[in-house]
Amino acid sequence: MRAIQVTRHGGPDVLLETTADDPVPGADEVLVRTTAVGVNFIDTYFRRGLYPSSTPYIPGSEGAGVVVATGDAVEGVAVGDRVCWCDGSAGYAELVAVRAARVVPIPDGVDDAAAGSTLLRGLTAHYLLDGSAHPRSGETVLIHAGAGGVGLVLTQLAKQRGLTVITTVSSDAKEALSRAAGADHVLRYGDRLVEEVRGITGGAGVRVTYDGVGADTFEQSLAATGIRGTIVVFGAASGPVPPFDLQRLNGAGSLSVTRPTLAHFIADTDELRWRAGEFFDAVVAGVVDVRVGQRYRLADAADAHRDLESRATTGSTVLIPD
Repeated sequence: MRAIQVTRHGGPDVLLETTADDPVPGADEVLVRTTAVGVNFIDTYFRRGLYPSSTPYIPGSEGAGVVVATGDAVEGVAVGDRVCWCDGSAGYAELVAVRAARVVPIPDGVDDAAAGSTLLRGLTAHYLLDGSAHPRSGETVLIHAGAGGVGLVLTQLAKQRGLTVITTVSSDAKEALSRAAGADHVLRYGDRLVEEVRGITGGAGVRVTYDGVGADTFEQSLAATGIRGTIVVFGAASGPVPPFDLQRLNGAGSLSVTRPTLAHFIADTDELRWRAGEFFDAVVAGVVDVRVGQRYRLADAADAHRDLESRATTGSTVLIPD
């Protein structure tokens, strides 16, 4: 099969197309011929060595496709089923072996490109609203990178739950996307951001700030969050948040800061499929419009990483095997 391999940590140029042996599914695994492979920031963290990984390896944890073989112990998943997953491995390839307990059926009305590049974002948005924090209807939240893959889905789910949503974006085009997703207020990054958020909230600040940007926005996230509010740092698109003195949370309003990871909110198969089911139900119902913003050939994975890291992307990014 054809695949993308990382032989050393570094920039996008370390993503090289190669030929690899076809994977053989274990007893509890299914073999899937991929039709869409999701590209996510976590892939860039592993590629750069920010997260530990041993080279050489095939990157990619998310995708979709058709089951072509099953292990002897697999039940409930059959050859020919359309499935997707978000916590697999070696996904930048034409064939992927995935544990049967970790695949999610793709419902009618959701295409493979959307399922294979938005399940991770959908599950992330779901646990951010119902897991890492629990904002209530009528409260106001701040979402950084509102036109990004998670930001667009999170905005739509937040509006479904009756929240007032403030987002940050970097361009007019991204502002239009964020507003189309339902954001009540769309702001630019910059020195006036905290002042603007405080103005919108009557000086109180927001109940929850969702920060997937990290180093560049964390100080503003602290300053824009109201008394007894929560900052949820769920990504590091601009780099990890530097160490800081916890005592600052006292003077800032008895704030809470959490750094969750999706894995701990979908470790149980039932919870995984509950969250995925609610997300896909919202997609099929038209409550959430999942936007596949960029499509690349599998061989062009390096270009996909460059665009993602330069913040030139909107919505989700997907690799399509030829």
